[in-house]
Amino acid sequence: MEKSNRLIGENPKIGIRPAIDGRMGGVRESLEAQTMQMADMAKQLIESTLKHPDGTPVECVIADSCIGGVAEAAASAIKFEREGVGISLTVTPCWCYGSETIDMNPSIPKAIWGFNGTERPGAVYLAAALAGHNQKGLPAFGIYGKDVQDSDSRKIPGDVKEKIVRFARAGLAVAHMKGKSYLSMGSVSMGIAGSIVNADFFEEYLGMRCEYVDMSEFTRRIDEGIYDRDELKRALTWIQKNCREGKDYNPPKLQQSPGKKKEVWEFVAKMALIGRDLMVGNPVLKAMGYEEEALGHNALAAGFQGQRQWTDHFPNGDFMEAILCSSFDWNGIRQPYMLATENDSLNGVVMLFGHLLTGAAQVFSDVRTYWSPKAVKRVTGHTLEGPAGNGFIHLINSGASALDGTGQQSIHGKPAMKPWYEITEGEAQKCLDHTTWGAGVRGYFRGGGFSSTFNTRGGMPVTLSRINIVKGLGPVLQIAEGVTIDLPDDVHKVLTERTDPSWPTTWFVPNLTGKGNFVDVYSVMAGWGANHGAFTYGHIGAELISLASMLRIPVCMHNVPEDHLFRPSAWSAFGSDKEGSDYRACAAYGPLYG
Repeated sequence: MEKSNRLIGENPKIGIRPAIDGRMGGVRESLEAQTMQMADMAKQLIESTLKHPDGTPVECVIADSCIGGVAEAAASAIKFEREGVGISLTVTPCWCYGSETIDMNPSIPKAIWGFNGTERPGAVYLAAALAGHNQKGLPAFGIYGKDVQDSDSRKIPGDVKEKIVRFARAGLAVAHMKGKSYLSMGSVSMGIAGSIVNADFFEEYLGMRCEYVDMSEFTRRIDEGIYDRDELKRALTWIQKNCREGKDYNPPKLQQSPGKKKEVWEFVAKMALIGRDLMVGNPVLKAMGYEEEALGHNALAAGFQGQRQWTDHFPNGDFMEAILCSSFDWNGIRQPYMLATENDSLNGVVMLFGHLLTGAAQVFSDVRTYWSPKAVKRVTGHTLEGPAGNGFIHLINSGASALDGTGQQSIHGKPAMKPWYEITEGEAQKCLDHTTWGAGVRGYFRGGGFSSTFNTRGGMPVTLSRINIVKGLGPVLQIAEGVTIDLPDDVHKVLTERTDPSWPTTWFVPNLTGKGNFVDVYSVMAGWGANHGAFTYGHIGAELISLASMLRIPVCMHNVPEDHLFRPSAWSAFGSDKEGSDYRACAAYGPLYG
């Protein structure tokens, strides 16, 4: 397995800060062991639970000593900077000197776990320290167990574990983005707002830079042979074995000959190699004498414009997008790349969020059609029942739909999209076997190409999300947790053939709450802020909300249960309604790097 996307920089670490009452002469000495024990327990929990997106275990760094005052706080800050710490967790069982012991780094996510025990006032310190954070404009998450524990307890309660892990997972996503790039391959696609790449958003909210290359760089590298020739041979052999052509829906006069299609396969394989090399570089190119091209753009995510300046003449980018976004190719199982179709950078961002939180591939889709029970009955004669009883949304797009989206992987015997490092060779093969490659419909794609064709298995819990930028407001995040469904084959056929049946289809039912945008399925579709969305496996809406609060991006639409919401403590000071307070807090603090 290839465990690295060749990005520059080490994985961020989590710094654990054991804070203590600094009074010597009997107080501090009596607390040293318990305080360090809390730090060790947090370290063991995090390191045994979390992995980085590249599959390597998360590493925690504990301060060299308990932190009783500013000198030890400064020493821990120096150590954390040296060790590459990207987020910090302060732990304590007792009273400590609040503003003297807190983490003052303004740009890293931070949380405090105050032990719930009666012997010492960990809760009092937690409240005092959070007040200090809030007064100084340094938002921090507060973690405090519901049930009192004995002072010698060596267990972390379940509710505390959940919050520590949620904070750590979201904080690491923030840290992973900092200093990386978003690469625009081309420019604006068909006037799509998300492909008007907003550098201020990437820099101020995500800590990322924007890089740009013209699509002519693909033709230059193809014409001049700037790609790994041996890998291309391996890729073409693999494609011939694993990528079955599907039905060609073009009228006969527009269908390309078998010989021409063979040329197209070689062309799109070269595109895939070049797209990856543009993102993360390739040392093979240096050996070929292309030292500049070998470097890449250190891109954690990217987008390919394609339509129309490219696709009116050349084969489309669908194969490149789908295969790079998948967790496997001719090199075996490997970490997926985040590559947005039509250079929709705002969809690329939520793909990135989902991958950083789960380690799994993501599926880019048009939020294409709401099918009501009445409309399905009229068109197919079929009566919707079960999860689909209130209707469903058709998610479909020709491009960056990872083959993992077939749902042919499994967790506990149920369909899934697994973290890439847990996928078996057999599961990867099943995804390939359940995918065909339809010839690009030349009304859309005059230069031809191949689009992945599959039907996502039903029964997968998924989270659909999207970032939108609103003038005068800034970025906002939308989230819809739900489930994929199966339709009878004849119903599926009728509905897909009303659009483009050569594209991958996912039938999606959002979880309804009975209020707001989630009063019914139609309202979800009507409230969606753009033509695109991306979905990840699992219900990760709570993690996305915590992540958004760290970046200061308000959430304008979600169906996450209220008791799962976890934001910095300061948010409660901005009003009693949780969504309104989120807007006000994000506006008051401004973007994380702004």
